[in-house]
Amino acid sequence: MSLKRMLLILGGFYCVMGIMPLFFSNTPYIMNILIMILIWAVVASCWDVCICFGHTFRFAGHTSCLCHNNGGRNYRSAGCDCGSALPQTCRPLCRPGLIPFLRGPLGRAIGSGGAQGILTIPPINFFGVAFSSAHLVPFFYLTFFVTIICTLILALIIKSYWGTAFLALKDSENFATSLGISAFKYKLLVFAITSFITGLFGALYAHYVGMLSTKMLSMDVFTILMIMMVIGGIGKYPGVVVGAVITVTVNQLLAPMGMYRPLIMGALVVILVLFLRDGVVGLVQKFSPLQRKLG
Repeated sequence: MSLKRMLLILGGFYCVMGIMPLFFSNTPYIMNILIMILIWAVVASCWDVCICFGHTFRFAGHTSCLCHNNGGRNYRSAGCDCGSALPQTCRPLCRPGLIPFLRGPLGRAIGSGGAQGILTIPPINFFGVAFSSAHLVPFFYLTFFVTIICTLILALIIKSYWGTAFLALKDSENFATSLGISAFKYKLLVFAITSFITGLFGALYAHYVGMLSTKMLSMDVFTILMIMMVIGGIGKYPGVVVGAVITVTVNQLLAPMGMYRPLIMGALVVILVLFLRDGVVGLVQKFSPLQRKLG
């Protein structure tokens, strides 16, 4: 897919998303779904490019909250602090013996809340305007603005030399290396950019929901992201955006099902893997006029 066509599809989708609050501003349930779609669409897109550590999503939320509570730092400063602190903390955190302590007394001492997590996170404030779940329309447009910027960055990366080199490494690292592509350089570049964007939306998510629990590191988050990728089509960007829309909407509609919701979502994934291996994008491509003409 060309960059122009990709931007047209994404532009059309986000234009529709941008006018949704005009019709549903007084419906908190739908506004919540729209905000979740914006957040998870970008996070899943980052995973579609480079499956980075999902811990970045929660780590950024913790960093933003701690900087705001303890140092009075604003959201932008917290993002810079998160970027500089992440490399320094990842190495010691790789030691298995330290992880249990972070969920116990040590975790509470350093401000992560331990096993309970952080129960109170203040809203984002820009120029005297509060952005939180109590102000859905302002928060929607804040998320919308950040989403547009990050989506453009991801689209340009995918269609740039960086993206081409990284895709070549994903398909055949040995062959790409033989052509002079530095595996370390491009893996590091893509990982750094996607991790930064994931962390940015992790901080947005934390300030939106107003709390962070230890479930953010559970398999549920990773499973939801994988479902989005499978539904949209792995490596079929921007199909993962469609996957995020479907997954978030279905997940919210199935909330009354309780414990049966994961079973239904799992059955949906199995059906898609069996009958739609390339996801929704593969289905659209299969029945497109060009494919019918070639067939």
